[in-house]
Amino acid sequence: MSPLAGVAPTLGSIVNLNPPGHYIHWGFVLLSMANFLVIVMMLIVFVLALTLPFVHSRRPLRGRATGSAPDGAPVAGVGTTSPTVGAATGAVEHGALDDEDESDLWTAKFRKTWLRYLPPDKMLPDSQPAYVASWIYVFGVLTLMSLTVVIASGTVLALEGPVWWHTSSVGLFVNSLHLWSVECFFGFMAIHLWGKFWMASWRGKRQLTWMTGAIAFLISVFEGFTGYISQSNFDSQWIAFEAKDAMNGAGIGAFFNTMNFGQALMLHIVVMPLVIGLVVVIHIVMVRLRGVVPPIEALPEHLGKPDGAAPSIAVSSTARSSPDFPDSSDAALAMENAAVSGERS
Repeated sequence: MSPLAGVAPTLGSIVNLNPPGHYIHWGFVLLSMANFLVIVMMLIVFVLALTLPFVHSRRPLRGRATGSAPDGAPVAGVGTTSPTVGAATGAVEHGALDDEDESDLWTAKFRKTWLRYLPPDKMLPDSQPAYVASWIYVFGVLTLMSLTVVIASGTVLALEGPVWWHTSSVGLFVNSLHLWSVECFFGFMAIHLWGKFWMASWRGKRQLTWMTGAIAFLISVFEGFTGYISQSNFDSQWIAFEAKDAMNGAGIGAFFNTMNFGQALMLHIVVMPLVIGLVVVIHIVMVRLRGVVPPIEALPEHLGKPDGAAPSIAVSSTARSSPDFPDSSDAALAMENAAVSGERS
């Protein structure tokens, strides 16, 4: 039984939504009384928003007006309590507040924190360490590209519907494209996970990077399962009936009914893609934050940029305190120190 089964009758007894609706019929206009009341309330709120004085907080103004107000108009701080009156007629000079004044703004805190850990040259770099020139580092990007094709083809299928992908030749092609992009997605992701496991990619404070990748794989398995039972054919019916007992045995049959096509489809095209997208974004941000993991037996010359310039991870005291510097247990750290010592000598 659904947890809301006992709550729904109680709410229904408070507000009865079952009686016939009342309508206003005026010429060609036919409007229900409920919609009419909502429109009236919207107009009242609109008028109040234009006329009522705004309650100002103690937070200072985020800019300084450099233009002059029209004749007779009140100026901020002169005969009015509004900090913005008169500012609309002139240019606003940004940066009028110091760091202490803007420290209470959550947007400013978020911006400064983001730029501290992920500046533009780190979020979108134009060069990579030399050890990235290996095929094992390619499968992460291939997984993302496959996911892009999966989302694009799935969007087209969701817009057209099951009849289209079962009867139309174009629909059959898009359905096949969706299927094979999913196969490539799982294949590339499995190879990516294998490579990162044997490379011990959790080194250098990259535990969250590894965990988000593994979680994305597990969520994708369930996403693929909901896709199989959303095909609306005999194959999906057989899978749904066979999986019903497994879901009931796991104790989740009351929440997820494999024979409910609408539930499975909505999970497949709405809920699970949002969850996977969020986890993947977190994974990519963590990769940018910590950097790609170097090979366990990387040589000092492999830790530089592709052109053989300075090492990609500085060893100064400032860099050692940064969040992207690897742990002292990282085998590449000693090699980087040796390389830099050799260059200085």
